[in-house]
Amino acid sequence: MAKFRAGDRVEVLDEAISGVVESVSGNQVTLITDEGFPMRYSADELVKNEGRIAVSNHEVSQIKGEKELPKRRKSTTIKPKERNAPKMEVDLHIHHLVKSTKDLTNFDMLNIQMETARRQLEFAIDKRIQKVVFIHGVGEGVLKEELHYLFGRYDNVKYYDADYQKYGLGATEVYIYQNA
Repeated sequence: MAKFRAGDRVEVLDEAISGVVESVSGNQVTLITDEGFPMRYSADELVKNEGRIAVSNHEVSQIKGEKELPKRRKSTTIKPKERNAPKMEVDLHIHHLVKSTKDLTNFDMLNIQMETARRQLEFAIDKRIQKVVFIHGVGEGVLKEELHYLFGRYDNVKYYDADYQKYGLGATEVYIYQNA
């Protein structure tokens, strides 16, 4: 069993969670995740990250793909796929909206995210931006449901899941009708 100290960089076995050790009490280790949440684990569920670089398979295949492709001249034509690309993205992950989530409850965080989404939607309507992607993440789906409720209150708004290849299941695209 590895000894952990405050400040050690650790990863959770069998879960995609990593962070920094905040405190150790017997066999219980409290860590602050990269997203800013405190979590407790027993020491045998953790492993030290001693300078190893974690790279996902997606990133590796993307890097390989970039090296294998020959360099081409830049094209100035806009592809049909890009023509329909949203003009605006709003990332609602809480760590992008506040400096620290330390003293925030889940309710507080949800309210901050919803207020940001409402403000950005109003901005897009005012500036006549037709497509907006709200990145909410997958999680338990609470924020996604709240967003759908918010979007449903607007008559000139249609919403649907955003491009799966680009965002996975963690984003909703909003189409704003300008003539309504």
